[in-house]
Amino acid sequence: MLNVVSVLVDRANYGRMKPILLELKKNDNVNLDIICAGSMVLRRFQQTSEVAQADNFKITDELYFEVEGSIPLTMAKSLGLAVIEFSNSLNKLKPDVVLIIGDRFEALAAALAAAFQNFCVVHIQGGEISGSIDESTRHAITKFSHYHFPSTDAARKNIINMGEAPSTVFNFGCPVGDLILSLKKQNYQSCLPTIFSKNFNFADSYLLVIHHPTTTDIKAAELEMEEILKALKRLKLPAIMLWPNIDAGSDSTSKIIRRFLSTELTDWLTVVKNFVPEDFQYLLGNAACALGNSSSFVRDSSFWGTPVVLIGNRQKGRETAGNVINCKTHVTEIVRCVDAQIKHGPYKSSNLYGKGDAAVKIAKKITELDVYSQKQLCFPSMHVPEENFG
Repeated sequence: MLNVVSVLVDRANYGRMKPILLELKKNDNVNLDIICAGSMVLRRFQQTSEVAQADNFKITDELYFEVEGSIPLTMAKSLGLAVIEFSNSLNKLKPDVVLIIGDRFEALAAALAAAFQNFCVVHIQGGEISGSIDESTRHAITKFSHYHFPSTDAARKNIINMGEAPSTVFNFGCPVGDLILSLKKQNYQSCLPTIFSKNFNFADSYLLVIHHPTTTDIKAAELEMEEILKALKRLKLPAIMLWPNIDAGSDSTSKIIRRFLSTELTDWLTVVKNFVPEDFQYLLGNAACALGNSSSFVRDSSFWGTPVVLIGNRQKGRETAGNVINCKTHVTEIVRCVDAQIKHGPYKSSNLYGKGDAAVKIAKKITELDVYSQKQLCFPSMHVPEENFG
């Protein structure tokens, strides 16, 4: 029996990990435990852990360590507390494999806690380039991980160039593609129209907006949010906006949204905390244009072909399909770019982040891995025997 502990720390984590968890859950030779932490367990983010429970996943542990304040200091303190909490939880569970996805600082805490207790760490979505502190966090997780499941060929090469043994790096694509492909096949129809206001018609063109703070430049993030809201007002299209994540700067950007809602006539704007993964993909796939800096507008949108306008530097350097354009942070430019994307309409689906069959392959490969704990650098010139890596 392989004991796998999956770490989930925010709403995007769960949406992308869910297809893999479903596959692992089917396997009688796998015992799957799930630790929910970060914004997954917070009421102000609609407690996404309850969504996972409703999907019949066993939540073994819930960890609380987020320090209020939404500034770099509190983010750093939260990271320290998270290492302690994950250390205690993993020590109790004694996993063979700790499964981590993405580039959140909470995920880094889990990787540290696991690696220092000699638990084998499996990391999904490493090797990518982006802006914000996520860039450093992602690569730090890679160096504490024993096996890697990047989502693109370029990301795989980056991981190997970082000194990871090629025999430990497998590119099967991004597992969110599995979820999207399944929704396309079943012609998924969301019940969301019944919970929005009567003014919102899903048959009309609408915008999907997600804009998180860029922790390495919080002031820029505030300016970006102000310009986005001005642009939305000019565009006069129905818009659905998700509240920013919990990163440093989120309180100030959320304050800008609240002030806008209180001072403007905004019957065209709906601001929400969270969606279940299927409903979020429905919204993204049917949007006339997605606007902001969410990583879902880079990877998830590529499967749909949804037109995207990226703002700011949070996703700087990301591999993007042809459906994504970058835009300067100015209201006039934002309006121009959104108008151009809506005029273009949907793009062809891209295979940049995979073909929609990653989850089955990743889950199967996890069950075949040789669990190990001692890592070594593995550059071509070093001739390190691959038997040293599992």
